[in-house]
Amino acid sequence: QIRLMESGGGQVESGGSLRLSCAASGNPYGTYCFAWLRQAPGEARERLATIDRDSKTTYADSVKGRFTISQDIPGKMIYLQMDNLKPEDTAMYLCAADQDPWCRSSLDYYGQGTQVTVSS
Repeated sequence: QIRLMESGGGQVESGGSLRLSCAASGNPYGTYCFAWLRQAPGEARERLATIDRDSKTTYADSVKGRFTISQDIPGKMIYLQMDNLKPEDTAMYLCAADQDPWCRSSLDYYGQGTQVTVSS
């Protein structure tokens, strides 16, 4: 079992940038696939990006070209760089982990989330 804790959320103007961080603690870091998701009030949770143990990444169409997921294996950190933010990006952002390091199964662990608010 691992624990995930997000940080870095806040309020930013449209067109601005934020970098979210997720600290992973517990079992060995390198055996997991990690993901960033978001959920806005009244909307379904959306998976934004994944990164596997070889740092291969995937992105949702809604954030492709604007968001970048990365990981620092020695530091046990996962990041989401968000550029050219839009008001519709306003949501609670969560870090999650899949016990399958190749991202082939469902997510098993979630953090508490960090709020991102983008003003127009």
